[in-house]
Amino acid sequence: MRTRTIVLIVAIVLMAGFAALNMDEFTRPALLSLGFTTVQAPLGLVMLVILAAALLLFLASTLYIQSTHLIETRQTARELHAQRELADKAEASRFTELRSYLEAQALSAQQRDAAHATVLAERLAQTQQALTGKIEQSGNTLAAYIGELEDRLERRDGVARAPVLRSDTPPLL
Repeated sequence: MRTRTIVLIVAIVLMAGFAALNMDEFTRPALLSLGFTTVQAPLGLVMLVILAAALLLFLASTLYIQSTHLIETRQTARELHAQRELADKAEASRFTELRSYLEAQALSAQQRDAAHATVLAERLAQTQQALTGKIEQSGNTLAAYIGELEDRLERRDGVARAPVLRSDTPPLL
């Protein structure tokens, strides 16, 4: 129990005990004025009845306020639960949407990488062919220069030598 409830119960019990101990004084008749008339009634008993009526009124209002608060709390809890479910569903749909977006991005990145790899392989093959052609051309040019130098040397010496074919040099065309 709450402290307020315990204090209220103790106060009611003390008041009832006080009234029971002094019941003779509470029931002694007295002349009471109501403003427009006077009445003879026990003052203590009238005060106890007014106190009991006020107590019942405050208890009823407290019960009403607490029940209203409880109903509002339950309604708010239901609304919060519904909102939480909506938020969870929205978050799940965002995750699904994000996953599909990331998958699409990964697929497009793979396609771009494959296209770049194809272009790179083609360019590498073209470069290799061009380089092979240049190497052959340089080899032919070098062989021609060497042949020309040999001819000059033979003419300068005046000795005619037979041409020697080497296996490591390509034939002249």
